[in-house]
Amino acid sequence: MSAAETLTCTLDPARAAALHAALDRPGDPPRPGDPLPAFWHQAYFWDPRRPAALGRDGHPRVGGGIIPDLGLPQRMWAGGHLTFHAKLRIGTPATRRTTLEDVTEKAGHSGRLGFVALRHDISQDGTLCVTERQDLVYRDPPGTRRRASPPPAPTAPHRTLDVAFDSTLLFRYSALTFNGHRIHYDADYARDVEGYPGLVVHGPLLAQLLIHLAEDTRGPLAAFAFRGTSPLTAEELATLCLAENGAMWVRAGDGRMCMDAAATFSSV
Repeated sequence: MSAAETLTCTLDPARAAALHAALDRPGDPPRPGDPLPAFWHQAYFWDPRRPAALGRDGHPRVGGGIIPDLGLPQRMWAGGHLTFHAKLRIGTPATRRTTLEDVTEKAGHSGRLGFVALRHDISQDGTLCVTERQDLVYRDPPGTRRRASPPPAPTAPHRTLDVAFDSTLLFRYSALTFNGHRIHYDADYARDVEGYPGLVVHGPLLAQLLIHLAEDTRGPLAAFAFRGTSPLTAEELATLCLAENGAMWVRAGDGRMCMDAAATFSSV
């Protein structure tokens, strides 16, 4: 795969301050020159498209950029892997080069699936700071597929943190990450078109909260990997879990696992 796109963005302190407030982080927001917290680059590198270039789900229509049209209308962020090479600094321009790494299709137990892997290399002042692999999955409409049974969550974490969500948080996170996917803020669309019981919590938001828990507990990360296993809706209470070996997961109130993750801590 050779398709690639490059975006340059100044890491605006105001946007970092807004994300700090939306995520209810303790203390003062980071200032110009401070390190950008891990995974907060999600609030940057916007790629705005005109309304005519959007699909009915609010995302940019596939087939017009580096992601091909697989004829599968329902999109989900399936997971990702992050490697933190150096700190990004707030207030300084950074460049993200996105490469289409892989496209595969297969028939699963829940219907036809298309998998798209993107690689983001984020650099600042000529130094590679973050490498991110983003895994997307495209699926058939909900009425044409069977529902998969979600896996149960492990029950013996080292540390846990209960978190609650509401439509305001989902809207603010969508706005700050320029994510137009309507499942996160349009309850009628989420329920009637995509078949969810309510507003869906962003996979990257869950990953971000796990990253915060990991770093608040044991310090900076060298790498972080995550995989969505079951959608979580805004009405559900979730428990963030961290094991001694760096394994992490999100457990819903009914005991199912919504996200499986692994944190690798920096030795520096």
